[in-house]
Amino acid sequence: MQAINLKKGMVFSQDGKLIRVLAANHHKPGKGNTVMQMDLRDVKSGAVVHKTMRPTEKVDLVEIAKKTAQYLYNEGDIYTFMDTETYEQYEVSKDQIGDDVNYLIPNINVDLEFTDAGELIGIELPATVVLTVKETQPEIKGATAAGGGKPATMETGLVVTVPDFIKEGEKLVINTAEGTYKSRAND
Repeated sequence: MQAINLKKGMVFSQDGKLIRVLAANHHKPGKGNTVMQMDLRDVKSGAVVHKTMRPTEKVDLVEIAKKTAQYLYNEGDIYTFMDTETYEQYEVSKDQIGDDVNYLIPNINVDLEFTDAGELIGIELPATVVLTVKETQPEIKGATAAGGGKPATMETGLVVTVPDFIKEGEKLVINTAEGTYKSRAND
């Protein structure tokens, strides 16, 4: 596959390492050729690098198999998930999960990702999650949804910009791809 076709979440093999695409942008500088600017994470070590590739550069895409699993708990940097069909438990390191730990609450369903060799390499979150506001500035009287917003710390430690009328303790729908406020959750 050519680098220009890489998207967030895809995994490819390069120099014997499995690499996950965290972000990919097609960039055309004022002079010269277009390039792909990408943030990549080494699946094994968790190391993140910013890399520039030519759009026509070839990479070996890795086929990923997915299993639905429920997040149970974590002990330090090890997160435990249970396959919802077989009840088998899997442990995933914080390095493999990366910033996605900010969306993990007990009992949430995610997809565990496996290589064709059966190696567990990470998780895929649902498109949105419901998180509770742990801390934010007091509600501003007369605030509208069109206001600039204010930071809110969610129960997992994730900081999201929310409208001024949001209060502590409210449940919010958060977009996991962008880490942004989407709406209030309907209880």
